[in-house]
Amino acid sequence: MQGANHSLDRRTLLRRTGAATSIAGLAAIAGCIDDSGSDGDGEFVVTQGEFASTVDPNGHNDSPTYNVLDQVYEPLWNITPDGELEPRIVEEWDHPDDNTMELSIRDDVVFHEGEDMTASDIAYTINRAVDEEVGIVSEQADRYPGVTGAEAEDETTVLIEHESVPSIVEFNVATVATVASEEWMEGLDEQPANEELNGTGPYQVEEYTPGEEITLTTFDDYWGEVPDIEQVRFRGADQASTRVSELETGESDLIVNVPPSDVATIDETDDAEIRTVTSLRNIFLVMPNDDEPFDSQEFRQAMNYAVDVDAIINNVLDGFGAPSSQPVPEGIFGYNDELDPYPHDPDEAEALVEESGYADVEITLESPEGRYLNDTEVAETAAQQIDELDNVSCDFQITDFESLTESSLDADPSTSPDFFLIGWGNPTYDSDYGLAPWFVSGQAAYNFEDEDIEEKILESQQTAEPDEREELLQEINADLHEAAPWVYLHREESIYGIRSDVDWDPRADESIFLDEMSR
Repeated sequence: MQGANHSLDRRTLLRRTGAATSIAGLAAIAGCIDDSGSDGDGEFVVTQGEFASTVDPNGHNDSPTYNVLDQVYEPLWNITPDGELEPRIVEEWDHPDDNTMELSIRDDVVFHEGEDMTASDIAYTINRAVDEEVGIVSEQADRYPGVTGAEAEDETTVLIEHESVPSIVEFNVATVATVASEEWMEGLDEQPANEELNGTGPYQVEEYTPGEEITLTTFDDYWGEVPDIEQVRFRGADQASTRVSELETGESDLIVNVPPSDVATIDETDDAEIRTVTSLRNIFLVMPNDDEPFDSQEFRQAMNYAVDVDAIINNVLDGFGAPSSQPVPEGIFGYNDELDPYPHDPDEAEALVEESGYADVEITLESPEGRYLNDTEVAETAAQQIDELDNVSCDFQITDFESLTESSLDADPSTSPDFFLIGWGNPTYDSDYGLAPWFVSGQAAYNFEDEDIEEKILESQQTAEPDEREELLQEINADLHEAAPWVYLHREESIYGIRSDVDWDPRADESIFLDEMSR
């Protein structure tokens, strides 16, 4: 498994947090934690940094929303923690020719409102993303690179037509095509309202409070094994202190993005503990090159030299994280292990700023709050480091995550903030997912124009021979290291606080599947 998870021992905890607290002191802190968390027969509460942004299973691309909706709208395949596809709704799949993928699906899958799921529903789900004239327009078109359409050959067979390498199609469809009912969706006038959810997953909606929380209960007619946890509630709390407090008082059973400073406190309790995994998510500072001063490669490189990533990891993240050097994390197909992170070199940064012609410029770095581990502290520290340059002034501001993604992930660099922090995971285990959305025009995350790099990415989508394709992807990652479209920061460590009696291993892709848990 990529980045094996573990419960931290006390010595590691104290070393990572720099704690000088005595054993007695830790025990005193631990004593304040309530042991009234829910038992095996009660409600299981998950608190994330963000709540679901929509109830449309095909109308988003953010992990907090996936974690909520994937309980209701199940994926077509299971993707193992090692990045392998396993049957789920799709029982068998094949590629009868270079441009066709054939899916054989189960015949016993039922939507929560009672209708049977058929191949037509899967074809509809895919087509509403790739064809603007089909149904309610999906926001996930860029998640189907090369897919031109899908059709139901019969009740249990789907044919997907595509122009990309088969492996890209397989894993992108596996991660995004959570099936929706064609009949049900066609009965809506627009995207589903907050109370409208109708999936095939192991959980169905019991109660929904828009923007706040959703309560799910097991679906009696689910085709698979009934989950051990019968009722779950998802909440959002962007303040880390709120999430930690809720775990301490028993209001939450699982919380995400525990601040490193709270790790020792939680892991020294009787009923809660820390579990971590090195994620497949890179954190970085985006510099769209459609405007000054970020249209200069020298200036963008200067920002990389100005930010002391090691200091951020050691001082802001207490050692949780590893420096990055390219758009994709280690362990992803096409990762280039010959690329080193930019070193911290303020003198080189100032020299490159002078060379760029943008000396004495003022810039502002924007960051969400609560979406990523210590995100505002990371961004503010980076801004301060840049501001220490003699020839650049850098301010910092917090922007709510929804506004940030609306402006930056709309395929138009001109609407994006000039300089912003964001993270990008890679559930497909392939570099294409970390490259095409950002560097191919028309894709939702497109924020950097470079025709040569874009051409290479499109070529990689047509390169079938694995070794040749891997070499091309590594070359693209090297080109992007040099082009510096981002300030490459770090690979995020996922730090969870969880009840000790819960049997669950965190995943590197950050997915939370409640049907995989037991207690």
